[in-house]
Amino acid sequence: MKVHALLLLICVGIIPVVNPSGILRAQEVTTGYEPTSRILFIFDASNSMAGQWDGSRKIDMAREVLLEMVDSLEKMPNVEMALRVYGHQSPVPPQDCSDTKLEVPFGLSNASTIRQKLRFINPKGTTPIAHSLELAPGDFPPCSQCRNIILLITDGIEACDGDPCKVSQDLQKRGIILKPFVIGIGSDPGFKETFNCIGTYYDAPTKQQFREALKVVITLALNATSAQINLLDSHSRPTETDVNVVLYDRFSGVIRYNMIHTLDNKGNPDTLSLDHMNTYDIVAQTIPPVRFDSMKLVPGRHNTIGMDAPQGYLYVRTSRGKSYEQEKILVKKAGDTRTINIQEIGNIGKYLVGRYDLEIPIYPLMKVKDVEILQSSTTTVEIPAPGFVTFNTQQPGAGSLYQLTASGDQVWVLNLLENKKTQGFYLQPGSYRIIFRRGDLKSTSHSMVRDFVVRKATPETIKFY
Repeated sequence: MKVHALLLLICVGIIPVVNPSGILRAQEVTTGYEPTSRILFIFDASNSMAGQWDGSRKIDMAREVLLEMVDSLEKMPNVEMALRVYGHQSPVPPQDCSDTKLEVPFGLSNASTIRQKLRFINPKGTTPIAHSLELAPGDFPPCSQCRNIILLITDGIEACDGDPCKVSQDLQKRGIILKPFVIGIGSDPGFKETFNCIGTYYDAPTKQQFREALKVVITLALNATSAQINLLDSHSRPTETDVNVVLYDRFSGVIRYNMIHTLDNKGNPDTLSLDHMNTYDIVAQTIPPVRFDSMKLVPGRHNTIGMDAPQGYLYVRTSRGKSYEQEKILVKKAGDTRTINIQEIGNIGKYLVGRYDLEIPIYPLMKVKDVEILQSSTTTVEIPAPGFVTFNTQQPGAGSLYQLTASGDQVWVLNLLENKKTQGFYLQPGSYRIIFRRGDLKSTSHSMVRDFVVRKATPETIKFY
């Protein structure tokens, strides 16, 4: 059975655009511009809209309120409108659950066409809310700088086999719409429970309260909201910048904004124009990244968002020469086994203030523990200049190289390549041992052991003859 009360549902979202390769992706909304707000009215013209409410036919009251809204929105800059109607083509019985049609597509200066279409619509059929919502994304032409708003006016709940809640949840998870608003006219106690699964519910038991609720919702949907993201240094000053900042929709995980943080000419964080309809998860792509989850903007106001992101610099170099230039360093948080960055020797990396462990893949493998990064300072780690050792053999064979410790232990460094007679390696200064057997000599008694010393920036040749 249909519930006879008038509802207004507003959904705001970003409709995916199809790129030339045919892959769906969410619009990449940038900041610093005034987006176009596109409002799609979905109007209920089912047979129950002919019923009475507050001294008037429900469809007449809904038409009156919608026409007033069209008149108001027509005068606003950066607003476009379209009209979809359902329940107006096929009378019941029988029930036609496909009775929904885009009557007026989006276009400039089409308010008069919408008004004309609304005046001649009469209630006839059923209420396919879910099907209308499913078709609605296709009513929005591709646009990279648009806010897409769905506004549904209906006098009751779904009358077909569709599930509007499931459709709404699916569209939100896919990033096609944001969480809707629902305004319920009437006093049915089940409305809040029924429509909370679709969006945020507002109750309007009288015509005046309906207008007031509608005004609040429209204001929320169209109100301009600004924000600045303060990346704070160790002294809680917003001096950090030049970091990729990504804002994700909390519900769907879709990227809503993707930007490089900037300070203006006065040294202040840049002012951003953000859609307040979202709850955001913010990631500042420092190393390691900084997160701010479940951030909500206050509509119509300037919002300041603070994120602790104090940073300093790490410089790893060789004390002499460029033997290790472009070798890769693994950087990890102190005491953590996970690699958070790969940095080249000779380059400067930027990291959050804190302590880090370095793994430098030279011979022998070098591990530097508890390197401290300080605010706006450069921490330098210097690698001793290596010597270069060449191994010469008459025939290829198997061999292992070890470093000798002060206590006399041997620590494995590398295995020789078994298919080469001559091979060379940069080695850190220190004492070493090489154990080698030619491949053509099939007895362990032919194993040879050589101890040698590597000196800084000095070549050395080890011969096995």
